[in-house]
Formats: sequence, structure tokens, C-alpha cells
Amino acid sequence: MPDEPHGATAPPTGQALAQGWGALSSLHGRIEAHIERALRAGHGLSVREFAVLNVLSGQHDGEGGHLQMKELADSVVLSQSATTRLVARLEARGLLSRYICPTDRRGIYTNVSREGLRLLEEARPTHDAALREALQDAARRPELAPLVTAVEGLCSPSLAHGVTDRRLTA
Repeated sequence: MPDEPHGATAPPTGQALAQGWGALSSLHGRIEAHIERALRAGHGLSVREFAVLNVLSGQHDGEGGHLQMKELADSVVLSQSATTRLVARLEARGLLSRYICPTDRRGIYTNVSREGLRLLEEARPTHDAALREALQDAARRPELAPLVTAVEGLCSPSLAHGVTDRRLTA
């Protein structure tokens, strides 16, 4: 096309976008199912439970250091009501505790208990190994290999050295 800059490509067609979305959805489903099986078998945790513990373990006492339920829900990609139910189940298991915000009595915050931190640290190697296994398996599938390469390319040097944005970890 004459109006496009040199080297520019036309946007993908609707069918191409749908195929790409299907491949991305397939990759996500395969990874999540593999991690779910490993976490349940080894630690009695679901992927979502692990994600909640992981996100909440990164809280701190500084400015903005505690998440409100909506922020937690956004971080683990669940509705607020589903997150509230999940937090209640984890609290009943002794893995979390809730408390009223000292500066805003309307706010309720959640902390990971010592037992929750212990379980999270025990489960983390299982989670990480299952993630690596799922990605290796997906890389052998031609339709998923480019996505695996893209995911692996998202790893910045800070991520490779253990500095993570816990909101992105599941």
C-alpha cells in the first residue's frame, strides 16, 4: 500500500486474530491445568489459591503496601465476590487473616499467616517446575511454540534474578 511506511505490514485479519487468540487461550489453559494438578497433588492448593498467597505475601507496611479486595481481585483475575469467597476459604484453613484498616474502618485487609507463608514457600518450587514443564511441552507444538518464545522473551534481567511483580505471577 502506498500510504504505509516502508516495512509496515497490514493488520491481521479477523480470522488471523481469532487463530492467535485461540492459540494463546490454549497455551494459558494447558499451563494452568498443569500447574493446578501439580499444586493440588503436592500441596493441596489450587492455582488461584497459590496466586492469592503469592500476591499477598508481597505486601508491606509502607505507603500503598496493602491491597484492598478489589486490587487483590484484579491481581489474580477474579471477580470481587469470587476473591472474597477464596479469601474466606484460605482464612478458614489458617493461611490468611483479615483485619480492619486502622485508618479507614470501612477497609478490610488480609495478611498471609505464618502457616500460609510456609505453604507458599513449599509450593513455589512445585509451581515453578510445573510452569517450566508446561512451557517445554507447549514449545513442542508448532502452533504454540511462537507464544512460548514470546513468553520466555518477557523475562527481564530483574525477573531472572528473582525480582518479580507478584501481580503477574499465577
